[in-house]
Amino acid sequence: MVKAKPKRYLWQAEWGGWYFRKLGKYTRINAEPETAEFDAIYWSIMAGRGPVGRTTWRALIDSYRASDRFTGLRLVTRNDYQRVMDYLLNKNADKDMTRLKRADVLAAMEANRERVRFANYIPQVMSVLCEHAIDLGWLTSNPAKGVRRIKVPVEKRRTHIPWTDEAVEKFRAQAGALQRLIFELGVGSVQRPADLTRIKWGDYDGDSLRVVQSKTGTALTLPCTAVLKAVLDKAKPDPCDPEKTILRNTYGQAMTYHTMAAMMRLERHRLGLFDYDLHALRYRGVMELAWAGCTDGEISAYSGHASLAMVRKYAGEARQIMQARAARVKRP
Repeated sequence: MVKAKPKRYLWQAEWGGWYFRKLGKYTRINAEPETAEFDAIYWSIMAGRGPVGRTTWRALIDSYRASDRFTGLRLVTRNDYQRVMDYLLNKNADKDMTRLKRADVLAAMEANRERVRFANYIPQVMSVLCEHAIDLGWLTSNPAKGVRRIKVPVEKRRTHIPWTDEAVEKFRAQAGALQRLIFELGVGSVQRPADLTRIKWGDYDGDSLRVVQSKTGTALTLPCTAVLKAVLDKAKPDPCDPEKTILRNTYGQAMTYHTMAAMMRLERHRLGLFDYDLHALRYRGVMELAWAGCTDGEISAYSGHASLAMVRKYAGEARQIMQARAARVKRP
């Protein structure tokens, strides 16, 4: 029996995919090894009839998304990265990514200058993709590494104005029931808005909430304020499915962050409280803890901040107000 000759130019990536590699160019073989389909694709490429664009952005992004570089990221980070990858696919899906130059990265940023945060994510994600391309043998250097970010113009720097006592009182008195529930979850749990949509009824034991922060992975048990407990007890359905999220849209489905943000934006506008945004609810919660005399460590036990510097940033204004009022009493 004549032994078959080994196939030349085959190369297997660390994540398991097979490629035809020749003269620094890679062509993905989308088939299982030792199958007729694999052989047909291989011999087609050998005969010069292989697909165009062997090192395309599409192939790179497909490979990256299947790797633990991507699957190991937090959900929030994956979503941010995916938005940039969708943009790259829309612009360059079938283009050869090995031709990427530093000037191309800067041009992509400039084209999105009006969206500064998104523009600054572009070199970050492209750099990660280029590192993956280096692992695949497609590149020898990273043209996106170290690209200078765009400075956010002063007029576009977003500041979260803390909810004042008057704003809090008005919202609690006049907001709709669902908006009020969102509000109390934000202030009472002191969590990021995106995490509020992930809390299930099974995470509420009648006294405390259990939360795993999507950004940090930190698991927290948060005793509810009396106000939050009352609102949760009133909103809790009977019977209650512990697997359902607390926040649901008008169709009874789990509420997304964008739906929640839009709903709160409309309600704040209706009540004349537009300056006080959704993210500032977390700010307000930290301030209330500071007003209550909590230490930085006690506040971080609620907020989940890994850095006490961030706690001091949020609590600083509350403490300044407290100290100024104490100083006024001492003035002659």
